[in-house]
Order: sequence, then structure tokens, then C-alpha cells
Amino acid sequence: MAEALELTAAIVNAIDKKRGMNIEVLHTTDVTTLADYFVMATAASTTQLRTLSDATEEAAEKLGETPYSVEGERESGWRVLDFSTVIVHLFLPEQREFYSLERLWQDAEQVDITSFLAKPEDA
Repeated sequence: MAEALELTAAIVNAIDKKRGMNIEVLHTTDVTTLADYFVMATAASTTQLRTLSDATEEAAEKLGETPYSVEGERESGWRVLDFSTVIVHLFLPEQREFYSLERLWQDAEQVDITSFLAKPEDA
């Protein structure tokens, strides 16, 4: 079983490799018992939303993790994958703006994801 930060890094890397946009990670341990980290990213289309979701699941599986639940359909413009310690929120731009999770969870610490992002040689 992967550590929460290791899982978060792998998921962010996978989303970045698939050109997910506006990737943000919040460290939520001190503000909720739901998860240690929230990962949020935006997709440009419903097709990319599905691609990001699939990439997230594949990255987690490599670490021996599977989601406890998956909610939303790509046609709805959002998808949530719950890995218990990490919850991944994938949105189309309109849904991301509507749900505004960054504002809702503004008391959570924002994580610097620079070291998680895909390297040019990984692409």
C-alpha cells in the first residue's frame, strides 16, 4: 500500500503526462478527515476527462491502489476518484469554476507539485 504523498505524486505525474491543466494539490489532513490530499485538475474535453481518469487509475494500480469509489461520468463534466488517503477531482473548465473547491477548502495547505510533474524525457 502506497503512502499518501507517494500516491499523490504518481497521480499528479500521470495527469501532467496526459496534459491535464491547472493541476493543484491541497494537503487536507488538518482541515478534514476525508483524505490527506485532494488533487484537482482540468480537462479540455470529455475525451480528455476520460483519459485523465484512466491515467489516474493506472498510476495508482502500479502502486497497488484501486479507488474505493468513482463518481461522475465524463458527459457530466466531472469525475471523482476516491483512494481514501487521496481524492482526485477531475473537471471540465465550467464545472471546476462552479464547484470552486480551492475556495471551499481554502484553509488547506497548497502543495508545491513542481517535483511531481513529468520531466521532458518522460513525455
